[in-house]
Amino acid sequence: MRPTAIRRTAVAAACAMSLTLLATACGGDSDSGSKAADGKGKESAAAQPAAKALTAAELDKAALVQGDVKGHKVAETGKADVVAASDVTADKEACEPLADALMGAELGKPAAVNRRKVISEPKKDQKDKLDSEDAGEAFTAAFDITTTLTSLASYDGKGAQDTVESLRTAATACSGGFTLTAAGTKQKVVTIKEEKISGGEEAAAWTLTVEQDGEKAPLKLVVARQGATVASFSALNLAASGTGQDFELPTAVVDAQLAKLA
Repeated sequence: MRPTAIRRTAVAAACAMSLTLLATACGGDSDSGSKAADGKGKESAAAQPAAKALTAAELDKAALVQGDVKGHKVAETGKADVVAASDVTADKEACEPLADALMGAELGKPAAVNRRKVISEPKKDQKDKLDSEDAGEAFTAAFDITTTLTSLASYDGKGAQDTVESLRTAATACSGGFTLTAAGTKQKVVTIKEEKISGGEEAAAWTLTVEQDGEKAPLKLVVARQGATVASFSALNLAASGTGQDFELPTAVVDAQLAKLA
């Protein structure tokens, strides 16, 4: 793909696709890990007693801060990074939990919520490619940035278990695709593929392929539960938005966050 085509696709398609994730990426703010195993199933989760919901102050203490994730920048979210659940809808009711999670909106009725924005920094091989005589390679390297919106939400009673289960159920029911609307912008999810992930007391992950004006791009969604807290991670890679190629789950971010919750 020519550099101009990559530029046009990456910026236009990405900005249209995920309001929450790309408000930062499109504004100019500048991952991956290796752990992968089957997430724990609902059977083990159902057998565990309800844990105490963390307070807003406790979630803030457990949230990621700069320096927690090597090779990444961590910042608190602003108004432009968050879409309210009331502004997110899906054309199929069963898919609404996925739509909310993908946009970083609140899932269910949490007792408290904390959000962070995590942006990967260029790796050494990326920096080398920036000086490449191949303009296409150089441009793709410049856009190889993954933005992950992280959310910690604590729940009373069995709310955390129910939240994770609602996402599993939605992913199965909506595997053939659905259309979501976030803050007035429509986005079509054409496929949902389950990925392998581990962490917390139970975890699940998916790659959702989103289509906008004929262009397809992958988004990553990870959810993990630790006690009465649900950590969710919605990630987008700008280069992948331009080329349509897949990118890795943000496992470095996931691992760092779950380590602070443990």
